Amino acid sequence: MTDIIHTDNASKPLGAYPHARRVGNLLFLSGIGPRDPKDNSIPGLELDAEGNIVKYDIEAECHAVFANIKAVLEASGSSWEKIIDVTVFLTNMKKDFSVYNKVYAEYFTSVQASRTTVEVKSLPTPIAIELKVIATID
Repeated sequence: MTDIIHTDNASKPLGAYPHARRVGNLLFLSGIGPRDPKDNSIPGLELDAEGNIVKYDIEAECHAVFANIKAVLEASGSSWEKIIDVTVFLTNMKKDFSVYNKVYAEYFTSVQASRTTVEVKSLPTPIAIELKVIATID
């Protein structure tokens, strides 16, 4: 069984890809960031006139990205507790890892998903974090 999942309750994909894809009892979420599904804003982000980042709030972005992940899981018929693997992309590991790791623990301590965290030079929009998730689904 293969299902393609889209939802209006999470930030819209930036290209020709779904929020998630179900294959058998596995759910593969596309990379999801913290953009607000209502207006595409990024919580805590301030840009200058040229579009350069003046400041951002990694804690606010973490909470927003986790809310988007939860929305996709629920739209797919899965749930937070069924996450089995997480790949996290941060744009500033040195500056943001400790805050991200603290917020991550608030959401994932009881889930105990396997996790990989990597630093990337940039992401497609001026966000500081993006997650790629695999979950189970009944």
